[in-house]
Amino acid sequence: MKQKLLLVLFFIGILTSNAQDPTRFQKEVDELCKAEYHFSPEKKMVVFTGSSSIRMWKDVADYFPEYNVVNNGFGGSHFSDLLFYYDNLITRQKPDVLFIYEGDNDIADGKKPSKVLKEAKLLVGKIQQDQHNTRVILISPKPSIARWNLKKDYIKLNRKLGRYCKKNDNLYFADVWNVMLDKNKMVYQDIFIQDGLHMNKKGYDLWSKVLSEYLE
Repeated sequence: MKQKLLLVLFFIGILTSNAQDPTRFQKEVDELCKAEYHFSPEKKMVVFTGSSSIRMWKDVADYFPEYNVVNNGFGGSHFSDLLFYYDNLITRQKPDVLFIYEGDNDIADGKKPSKVLKEAKLLVGKIQQDQHNTRVILISPKPSIARWNLKKDYIKLNRKLGRYCKKNDNLYFADVWNVMLDKNKMVYQDIFIQDGLHMNKKGYDLWSKVLSEYLE
């Protein structure tokens, strides 16, 4: 009962302080819920969810053929939005492994790393309470050409998320930040599509090498 009250107060805070209405994603989430899959009962269930870097990874299942893979990414989302659609995008498939990519838009929209961490903790806490056997992997917000000016905030957030994950069982932090930087610690220029924010195949190839370690 206490946790439900906290969530209600949390969503009131979202609507008042951030001027964000999570129902702006309702149509997109409804479409995700309608998707049909033909899975093997012998394979483990892996769910990818989060913002547009997940949504645009259209062939993510091809990277991990030994698993039943669901892509529940919805573009432009924050940690708070994923918490709002928790039942639709996380619990419905009962994942054995859950990859979450949020924080990218949170920082870009002006949230402080400490606030993003607080929202991440609320989401993870609920997952671990309801689905304590699910392995949860937080994917670090990535570097990008379009948002390189915010790199200090992203680095701060990644440090906070990394420390948080180390303190919790069955919770992991997948660092995709460093693998996307060249030897001079500058973001690779050839791993993005024209907008400089979303990745092409080269970018997702780098991600897959990092994320596959959490499926072994």
